[in-house]
Amino acid sequence: MEASVGAAAAPNGKVLTYADGNPHDRVAFFDAKLILKPDFFATVRGFKMFSDLVAEAADKVKGVSYKPRDLSGERPRIREVMFLDTADFRLYNNAFILRRRTEYQDGFPVSDPEVVFKFRHPEMQTAAAVDVRPQIAGPYRVKFKSEALPLKDQAGGFRMLFSHNCIFPLSSVHSGDRTNLRVIAKGLPALADLIGTGEGHVELVNSTLVEEVLMDLGPLDFGKGMVTKSNISLWRSLGDHKVMCGEFAYQARFDRREEVHEIVKQRVEELFIKLQLIADGWLFLGTTKTGLVYRLKGNPPQAHE
Repeated sequence: MEASVGAAAAPNGKVLTYADGNPHDRVAFFDAKLILKPDFFATVRGFKMFSDLVAEAADKVKGVSYKPRDLSGERPRIREVMFLDTADFRLYNNAFILRRRTEYQDGFPVSDPEVVFKFRHPEMQTAAAVDVRPQIAGPYRVKFKSEALPLKDQAGGFRMLFSHNCIFPLSSVHSGDRTNLRVIAKGLPALADLIGTGEGHVELVNSTLVEEVLMDLGPLDFGKGMVTKSNISLWRSLGDHKVMCGEFAYQARFDRREEVHEIVKQRVEELFIKLQLIADGWLFLGTTKTGLVYRLKGNPPQAHE
C-alpha cells in the first residue's frame, strides 16, 4: 500500500499544479472496502454476524484490536442516494461520478442534501490531475482518497482505486434547473470539455433511487495511534426495497506520509486480506456499489473501476 498517501509529483520530482497554480491535491485518506452479497441482510442480524467476523479477523492479526459495538439498541442512519448522468452514461464512462445524497431521520430530511462529485481512477497521478473544485457561491470540501478493494476474481488480495472527491451542499447551486448540462459544466469546470456547450440534461441513472442503511460498527486499533472507524452500509433500491449489496468499510486519515508507520501499513493490509479469507462466502467480487447501480438494466458502461 505504498501509494496510499503522498503528494502527486512529476517523475523529475517537480510539484504538479492546477491551472491556477495551486499544487495537486495529495492523498489524505485511506479506505478499505469489501462489497458484500445481499443475501445476509434481510434483518439487522446480518450486521451483527459480520461484526463477529471482523472480530475474528482482528484476533488473528498481531497488534490489531477491534471493539465491537452492541448493535441491539442501535438505530441505523438512513440516506437517500441519487446518481445523475447523461442518457449515454458520459460521466461514468469517463471515470466521473455525480450523485446527491440526503440524510433522513424518522422519515424526514435532517440536513441540506449534499452533492458528491468525484473522479475515480486506478492511477494516482491521473486522479490527482483532475481539478474537482467547483465554481459555486458556498463552502465545499475536497477529499482525495486511496481505496483498497479485493481483486476482481478472487479473495485474498487487493487492488487500488484513487478517488478525488468534492462535496458541497445542494443549496450552493442557485440555478433553477440543476440538471441542465450547461449549469453543471459552469459549476463543475472539470466536466466542461466532456459536456460541451450543447443543450441537454442529466437524469436519474437507471431510474433508480438508492436507500442507504448505515450502521456504525466498532473502532479498529492498528497501534501507533492509528484508530479507524468502521461501518456497514446496506444499499436498497427505493420502491421495491430490493437489497442490492452491503459494504463493510474502514477509513483512516493521514496528514503526512511520515505519520504512516510501516508496521501499521502491514497490519492494515494483513487485516484486509485476513477478513476476505474469513468472510469469503460473503464477498460480492468484481463490482462496486456505484457499478451495481449502473448495471441494473444489463447495459454495462465502460467504467474505470
